[in-house]
Amino acid sequence: MAEHTISPATPVSIYAEASPNPESMKFVLNTTLLSDGVSVDYPNVEAAANSPLAQELFNFDYVGRVFIAANFVTITKTTDLQWTHLIPELRTFLKSYVEAGGPIFTVDPAAEQKAAQEAAAGNSSEQDQQTSQKIIDLLDNYVRPAVEQDGGNITFRSYQDGIVTVNLQGSCSGCPSATVTLKSGIENLLKRMVPEVKEVVAEGITAY
Repeated sequence: MAEHTISPATPVSIYAEASPNPESMKFVLNTTLLSDGVSVDYPNVEAAANSPLAQELFNFDYVGRVFIAANFVTITKTTDLQWTHLIPELRTFLKSYVEAGGPIFTVDPAAEQKAAQEAAAGNSSEQDQQTSQKIIDLLDNYVRPAVEQDGGNITFRSYQDGIVTVNLQGSCSGCPSATVTLKSGIENLLKRMVPEVKEVVAEGITAY
């Protein structure tokens, strides 16, 4: 399949936006990298086999995680260096790479992500499938937009016996407030809107 590239009609502008995770910075572009609702999270260079852009970012020795969504890239650092020293270099690289039409992905991840979510919802009883769909709709409509504002993402993994498992990506992974947000915000919302839900647990919360 052909590589997924971006050919912006206008010069690329990028600004950096702080996230709740002090180790993560959100770089917002004036062009689209992925279709809305699709995102990818690479915890290391080995995981980034499908993204030449992410592989290039991992060449910076202080880059520990790369998250790509609709119009932004969230980079998590592994160094004590301050962002003020790192932002200019990363912003210059991203601008040059995208303006040059560098490949973002080898294969567009949209279809793969949709299939994975449908498979997760499909491996259960009909009643659980209906509950899973309600949860997916709530996450997509109410939770994901807010999480994306903070430079991360939340994806549905499974629902079984009242337990909802989600995956936290980007700045949410390793964020000091992620667990609080999960329990006080997301879990309360789902319990209120879907009475079958007893608890929400998360994959992807790691420390640096």
